Amino acid sequence: MNALVLGGAGAVARETTRDLAHYSDFERIVVADANLPALHALLDQLGDPRLEPLAFDADDYDEMLRQFPGFDVVVNGLPFKYDLLVNRACVEAGVSGLDLSSDDAQFALHAAAVDRGMVFVPGVGATPGTTNMMVARAAQQLDPLQSVDIAFAAFRSLAPAPGLLTTTIWEFNPEVEERAEVYFQDGRWHPAPPLTGKRRVAFHDLIGEQEVYFVPHDESYSMPRSYPSLNFAAVRGCFPPGVMDLMGALLRSGILTMPEIELGGAVQDPLELVRELLWQNPASKQNETWAYGLVVEVVGERRGQRQLLRYRNHHPPQEQWGGESAYYKNVGIPLSIGAQLIAAGQVESHGVLPPELALPVAPFFEQLAARGITIEETAEALS
Repeated sequence: MNALVLGGAGAVARETTRDLAHYSDFERIVVADANLPALHALLDQLGDPRLEPLAFDADDYDEMLRQFPGFDVVVNGLPFKYDLLVNRACVEAGVSGLDLSSDDAQFALHAAAVDRGMVFVPGVGATPGTTNMMVARAAQQLDPLQSVDIAFAAFRSLAPAPGLLTTTIWEFNPEVEERAEVYFQDGRWHPAPPLTGKRRVAFHDLIGEQEVYFVPHDESYSMPRSYPSLNFAAVRGCFPPGVMDLMGALLRSGILTMPEIELGGAVQDPLELVRELLWQNPASKQNETWAYGLVVEVVGERRGQRQLLRYRNHHPPQEQWGGESAYYKNVGIPLSIGAQLIAAGQVESHGVLPPELALPVAPFFEQLAARGITIEETAEALS
């Protein structure tokens, strides 16, 4: 079996590459990236003869169509703007794959993927990804499901990588079209501006209690479709307090929504100027605690009794997990596990499917635990 890892030397997907090298049975693992120095440095560090470098231009769709047919699984670790493009190329090439997030348009490719006899699973990271599988675990015990409340605490610096900085700015921008449909309630999606829907959530001990807010996220869209009985589905999230304070100030100042301005005799986009300023600021790449917290609460019925099932992740601290890697492993490892489950034939469905409908629950959590990521489950009876 052969795997192709796109963006496999990047900040997140390098942990996917490491996990594939350490745990997978793939006979050949081609790691594709545009950053050749980083790519060769990673492969030299890992020293696995199955790993092969490939110079890759993510904007070259024809190159995808040339490369993909030689592989059994395409593992997409590129920024989310490439999700639809890679998914389309996989379907056209008839090669199974998965990625870290999802674009709703990807699911329009479902019928074509079924016809090709392949599967593509969007959103196999931490959130979406592990959170989806927490809900899938609850769905094995509760019937019907009534509500899903997902919370994440992404404890990383503001700008560890260009794509992650873009993600942070996007989550605080009130004008992105996704803000029109943020959470699901009473049969429809509702809008929510940034920094609304505040809740305090107790994450694992490395993060503790944090305030989380509504975020437009993949799980909010897939859950009501996967579980039609749901009356409520939402994702709330936060970053470290310093990042929340800075981005909140930019939001309240109106800078994130300013029209174009004239600067130095040229018309400039203020949002692009902010992004560049933050990227070049050394403080934007520093953070005291690197960790990822997930808490998922699912309400439903079990034997006629309403119950709340709560799931909380735990993982080794940064002192054991290599500093920044304590954040990235929580995202990159699930992507690797999903690829291995597909290659092993444990994903039996065809089409473009979210994790909760595609991936087997028990093997997914067993593989997480083997890497040090454990999921705590508690149950509470409700009146």
